[in-house]
Amino acid sequence: MGAHSPPIGECYTRSPEVVDRSSRPEDSTLIEALTGRQSSIVDEASSSVPVFVLVWSRHEPQRVGELARLDGAAPGVRYTLGRAVGSTSDGARPLTLCQLRPTSREDTGPFRAAHVSRRQLLIDVERDGSITVTQAGRGTLLVNGRTTERATLRLGDVVAADHRFMLLLTLRPADWPRAGEPATFPFGVADPHGLVGESPIAWALREQIAMIARRDEHALIHGPSGAGKELVVQAIHARSSRARETLISRNAATIPETLVDAELFGNLRNYPNTGTPARPGLLGEADRSTLFLDEIGELPHAMQAHLLRVMDCGEYQRLGDARVLTTTARIIGATNRDLAELKHDFLARFIHRVAVPGLDARPEDVILVARHLLRAIAETDDEIRERFFEGDEPSLSPRLVYQLLRVRFTTHVRQLAELLWRSVAASKGRTIDQLSTLDLYTPPTAKAPELVDETTGLSRARVLQVLEEVGGVRERAWRELGLRNRYQLRRLLQNLKIE
Repeated sequence: MGAHSPPIGECYTRSPEVVDRSSRPEDSTLIEALTGRQSSIVDEASSSVPVFVLVWSRHEPQRVGELARLDGAAPGVRYTLGRAVGSTSDGARPLTLCQLRPTSREDTGPFRAAHVSRRQLLIDVERDGSITVTQAGRGTLLVNGRTTERATLRLGDVVAADHRFMLLLTLRPADWPRAGEPATFPFGVADPHGLVGESPIAWALREQIAMIARRDEHALIHGPSGAGKELVVQAIHARSSRARETLISRNAATIPETLVDAELFGNLRNYPNTGTPARPGLLGEADRSTLFLDEIGELPHAMQAHLLRVMDCGEYQRLGDARVLTTTARIIGATNRDLAELKHDFLARFIHRVAVPGLDARPEDVILVARHLLRAIAETDDEIRERFFEGDEPSLSPRLVYQLLRVRFTTHVRQLAELLWRSVAASKGRTIDQLSTLDLYTPPTAKAPELVDETTGLSRARVLQVLEEVGGVRERAWRELGLRNRYQLRRLLQNLKIE
């Protein structure tokens, strides 16, 4: 952005105003969110510490993902954030950036760019436990895209020193760093298995992967479409004792119902028809390895039942074969469906279950993932690298970064990749700029939004209407609503709080 570019939030509001939401009764202060108590503060007993995560920097883009941690936050404490490192006459504590991980912390110092003031921002912990930010240096302060001089902050707020840097207010565990082996891959980039993220959620996922990889029981990976379930499966296999064998993968949704047994268990030669070649089946191919069944929730319940014995003791029979064969295959399934839709005894065979979070659950990782996707594109597209990259860093406008932090993700990484491609196509200069058609997050209004089930897309009003039309007969209701079975209806009613 040039010196005369409009401020980050100008595409959303042209009326500068102070962002002060203290009058909204449904909101709580940051400290209340941390502790669950009115007018409470973060102390040594708290489990989390407020942090400002750097999500965009004009002159130091390589530092995206680093954070300023408000250690020792208590009423009356003032911090400064900018280029200053020494103590100040008013007793304010200068904040510096660091690369924080569960088992390591590397202090990287303050902002170094000359256009950032020594005291760019003042950050105060107020008596009621709230945190406020005040403009102290050169330029304009924006909070959630709106110009202000001072604002009361809450979790998820985006604070920007316009044309300089942008921060996201969130949390980190108070016990980071803790004992353990430091990570071996660079900060802010993909780990050896392709997972990107420095948030607590991303690191908890890596810990789950490591734990499950050391064990041999069947596992189920579930989460929204595009969240990265297949990457998790590949990471579990790669870190397991089976890694020397090829991972056998199949999308269960593509197997015709009449051929499920043949695909899974195999068949003898000339069975069921003359000339049919012998096949070992997926379970035979995956012996001593891992069988990954993607979209496993698409298998009909009758077919799920066929897998119970092989999951229990490894025994199965090929079609046309009277002999009982055994396999040591470990089955890992993945689904974006509600787990209640799986046959209950089939679900019980999956001893380990991993919930893969979507991007909405870890907004501080969104820009790290975006950079990773753009770097992957640039590896095979010289035109994009030459136009939009400075060294290894993609050039993103602060307005685009702000928008991406406010997107309602439904297909997560796939959706993010699509939005980046659209931004690249629409950009005119050498910076990947904003899109006017992004589905941005809109703060709640006084009128409560209609309750909608995320899995089915059905609204509470629609479900109540159908129940009334069928006289409350649930066997008719689930069919009328286009659901798979009565179990899905039961979970839908729970989600929509329908008695």
